[in-house]
Amino acid sequence: MKIFNRHDRVIPVDKDTLGSVLNTLSSPEDALWPRENWPPMVLDQGLRVGAAGGHSLVKYRVAEYVPGHRVVFQFDPQGLMDGVDGRHFFEVVPRRADVIIRHDLEGNCNLGMWLRWNFLVRPLHDTLIEDAFDKVESRFRGTVVKRSHWGPWVRFLRWMVRRRRAEAAAREQGTSK
Repeated sequence: MKIFNRHDRVIPVDKDTLGSVLNTLSSPEDALWPRENWPPMVLDQGLRVGAAGGHSLVKYRVAEYVPGHRVVFQFDPQGLMDGVDGRHFFEVVPRRADVIIRHDLEGNCNLGMWLRWNFLVRPLHDTLIEDAFDKVESRFRGTVVKRSHWGPWVRFLRWMVRRRRAEAAAREQGTSK
């Protein structure tokens, strides 16, 4: 089954300025990833082709990087996206007087993974990406035209993830003593 998910936002700056934000991904000065409210994006070699990492339970590696324009992440066959043969990417797209920042996620998977994506992963993913674009928009506009919304399902899923992490940490502490 196919998965395709697109988010984009028009930002009123030139492509080089917006591209410089893309170049900060996974760095201590990350101006795109919303690590204030979400697990940070961590890459073992920084933002370069071949770097491995991810965010929380989502694992991937950098498959392509064109500074200031595009970064493509190929999903690893482990973690939350295990079962998806695919990728996700950010890109900066010039459009008349403005510029679009875009995030696409695409892949192929079986029915079980498709259901997990649609009911568990996608709501969190959509909210995270919109929070990222809010962060960028706020940086350049000083405000956000339409702020992302954390609905009840997203709040519940985030609570479940925190609970599972706490349980796993408690189990690990119990076995390490």
